[in-house]
Parts: sequence; structure tokens; C-alpha cells
Amino acid sequence: MSDTALVFVTFRNRTEAERIAETLLTERLAACVNIMAPCVSLYRWEGRIERAEEVPALLKTRTMMASKLRERLAELHSYELPVIESWNVQATDAAAAWIERETR
Repeated sequence: MSDTALVFVTFRNRTEAERIAETLLTERLAACVNIMAPCVSLYRWEGRIERAEEVPALLKTRTMMASKLRERLAELHSYELPVIESWNVQATDAAAAWIERETR
């Protein structure tokens, strides 16, 4: 098993998620982006409790590229404060090799 990183973020809508995913894939910062079904997010923002429908996405990259991916994702994102989270995971050797081949 080899180290890879997963990056999690939510988007305003599917169109934005797909546009940014294609950019990150083209730039080879991610090997794969799983865009999930819309969800309802409840959160505190500027002293109030807010509710919004968002589209979550999970991005796969190499551990050493996670920081660069998060920075670029923040540049492309439409939110004033996109919450971009990442963590290191263990992938199978075959999956890790594929992620390594598809990112730079």
C-alpha cells in the first residue's frame, strides 16, 4: 500500500464542480475527481445559521501534491471561503501507481 491524498470540498453547483474538476485534471494536479450527489449543508456564517444545497467532491492526488492542489482549488473556487480539507490515505500499490502516473 502507498500514500496518496484525498481532498474534499463542496461547490455551489454541479456546473462549477465539473468546470473546476476538468481544470485540475488538465493541469494534472488530480488523477480523479468524484463529484457526488447534492447535499444540504448547515453552517454558521457571519453570526447566523445558514442552509444551502451544495455539491461535494473528492479529489485523488499524491500526498506531496495535496498542498498545491488545495491552493489551486482555492484560486478557482467561487466561494469567499471555500473549506478545502485533505488527509493522507493508504491506496493499493496499483491505485497509487496510477495516481502517480496521472499527476505531476
